[in-house]
Amino acid sequence: MDDGVSPAGIDIRAFGDWLALREPGLHGAGPLRATLLTGGLSNLTYRIDGAARPLVLRRPPLGHVLSTAHDMGREFRVQSALHGTRVPVPQPYLLAPDPHGDAGVGAEFYLMEYIDGEILDSTAKNARWAAHELHEVSIALVRTLARLHAVDPESVGLGDFGRAEGFLARQLRRWATQYEGNRFRELPDLDRLLELLGAGLPETRWSSIVHGDYRLDNALVQRGPGGPRIAAVLDWEMATLGDSLTDLGLLGLYWDLGEVVGEAAVGRTSVDHAAGYPAFEELLDAYAQCRDIRVPELGWYLGFAAAKLAIILEGIQFRYDQGETVGEGFDRVGEIVPLLAASGIRRLEGVRS
Repeated sequence: MDDGVSPAGIDIRAFGDWLALREPGLHGAGPLRATLLTGGLSNLTYRIDGAARPLVLRRPPLGHVLSTAHDMGREFRVQSALHGTRVPVPQPYLLAPDPHGDAGVGAEFYLMEYIDGEILDSTAKNARWAAHELHEVSIALVRTLARLHAVDPESVGLGDFGRAEGFLARQLRRWATQYEGNRFRELPDLDRLLELLGAGLPETRWSSIVHGDYRLDNALVQRGPGGPRIAAVLDWEMATLGDSLTDLGLLGLYWDLGEVVGEAAVGRTSVDHAAGYPAFEELLDAYAQCRDIRVPELGWYLGFAAAKLAIILEGIQFRYDQGETVGEGFDRVGEIVPLLAASGIRRLEGVRS
């Protein structure tokens, strides 16, 4: 039953009226209901029920949107290009601007297919899976990343999706600019980390489509006849063309994030080696085998990943403090920013020692 209650960021009645006119085949009989889904620390994701089929709606956060960030059109384009390849993504349905709120959103948004599956984003969820299943999920995750990096951008219409040349230098400038836009306190370790990264830029060896936020809790996992599989890779807001190893560096950071955040309530992941997840080195071996390459030392890329995540979380903390975003746990994400910065410095110093 439609009780008229809408989660923050969408007026479900207005959206239902808009969808009935724009795409009556998707709307179905209605009435529609919206639920804010958990997981994801920037763009807002809603499940829409009551339509012809379950839908997912993605929109930007509720304020303080920096230029080049939260580009719905970019997400929609890359998922449209990859749908039907060996990289599993939800089917995108439509992209719409809504500057005046006619669709009940008030920002550009897109609709896509809802896919059943589980997001392994906490250690509590490991209980439903056997140790060998979690191991298989882990290997499937990194093999999916290898398949993404093997996609020829030109062949899927993404040849102009970014510029691989000079990618790392541009990324550092971009994240430093975003950091300055959200700066509200002194973080000397983060400042130092950015300096070290700038002084030690590696030469790019492999360029490809990069996800930009590749980690276990940005994937939907399903059980199937052949065992666990990655049903869909989600959250493509940072995708571009660039250095393939940046995705591996970020995956490595998240894989061992528990060692960085310690007992902090935020920043925890499901990865628990005692539950069956393999060491990150085994993931690197599986990736290297799929790509038929030798993965080099990733110290710089792990340091860059730490800086990137620290800046993202600092921005989320800033928006939360301004009352401009919603979600559980956002009030404390700033706690792990100094921990990440210190970890990134250690990674870089380890490479130099």
